[in-house]
Amino acid sequence: MKKLLWWLIAGKRGGINRARIIKALAERPYNMHQLSEELNLDYKTVRHHIKILEKNKLIKPTGDKYGKLYFLSGEMEENYGIFEEIWEKIGVEQSGEGH
Repeated sequence: MKKLLWWLIAGKRGGINRARIIKALAERPYNMHQLSEELNLDYKTVRHHIKILEKNKLIKPTGDKYGKLYFLSGEMEENYGIFEEIWEKIGVEQSGEGH
């Protein structure tokens, strides 16, 4: 899990926004539109990152199409400490940088 998180957050373009999505979902579930507004990101950008996070089993959806809510997966919740460690090491504090 540690290697996967490093790769998705620090090793790939857009990792900062994926990390911001993970942080938001750790607080409460959101749908894509809500994440777009909460994080001040374009809806298409959020959709792109959600697909990556879902494909890598870090988040899971529930509900139907538009109202579909996203939660952290059980495995992501269990390893959230690793995520926080990576977030700290890359020295980012809710900046809007990245894609």
